[in-house]
Parts: sequence; structure tokens; C-alpha cells
Amino acid sequence: MKTIKSFQTGLLAVILFFTLSCQKEAGIGQQPQAGVKSASVNSTTPPFNLEAILHGVGGNGFGLVKFRQDVDPAKIVTLDVWVRDLMPNREYLLQRAVDNPDGNCTSIAWLTLGKGLTPQSILTDDRGSGKESLWRDISAIASGTAFDIHFRIVDKETMAVVLDSDCYQYVVR
Repeated sequence: MKTIKSFQTGLLAVILFFTLSCQKEAGIGQQPQAGVKSASVNSTTPPFNLEAILHGVGGNGFGLVKFRQDVDPAKIVTLDVWVRDLMPNREYLLQRAVDNPDGNCTSIAWLTLGKGLTPQSILTDDRGSGKESLWRDISAIASGTAFDIHFRIVDKETMAVVLDSDCYQYVVR
């Protein structure tokens, strides 16, 4: 009887050991606070990279912004943008607004993004799809600086918002 109890205790210890050793480190992979997307893709912990999903205002259209900051001293953020189901053969602009990292994207200080400091249009084809590779130099921002960021796509001619994103958190490498 004593041998069976020892075996059961040992088996329980082994199961607990393997179960606990396979869990993720606390804080990594946990859900972000409500309303905030913390989409760190292929990075080491803080959200250095984002995949911001853009939803159509009024239900039409869809977009994606792949926001990447490689590990390099130049501190260049690349923004690969894809849109679909927008008006065909039309120019659109990607804009972003940032504010304090509190999970509430309240800023309305929109900046049009492009190739460096030069705004760049996203041109849709005859089916309403388009893509563009953009970039931004953020070397003036200290590494470790965190902020909330959200994106939107506007019609270049009317400046009407056609797509917008949720609030994301970002940390400068």
C-alpha cells in the first residue's frame, strides 16, 4: 500500500513538473487590456511590430498595415499596407495618430504616412485593391518609448475616412 502511494505521489510530481515547465513566461502571450491590441509579431516581448487590421467605415472595405521595426541603429519603421473592396482606380492615404500608452487612442493629431517625410498614395486597381510599401524614420524617438497608435485610410480627394483600426500599443526598439 505504501509503495502505491509513493508511486502516485511521484507520478503527480512528474506530471506537475512537465505541466508547469511547458507554460509560457508570465506576462508573455497574455491578453492585452480591453480595447487594446498588443500585437507583437516575431519580436522579443514588447510590441515592436504590429499587424493592424483596418475595418471599413460603414461596413465596406478591409485593410492591413504590417508595421515593422527591424533591429537596426537606423530606427526605420516599415509599413506594408494592403487594402481591398474600396473604390476602384482611386488614391488613398494612410494616416496614424499616437498618444500616451493608456489603452485609449484618443488623439486626433493625424499624420499622413509615406516614404520618409513624403506622403505616398495607395492607388487601387480596377477591383478596388491596392498595396504600398511605406516607411518612417523614428530615430528622434528614444528607445523604450511606448505609446498607443491607431491608423486610418482616407480618400485622398475628399479626405473622408474609409477604413480605421483599433488601438494598438507600440514600444520603440
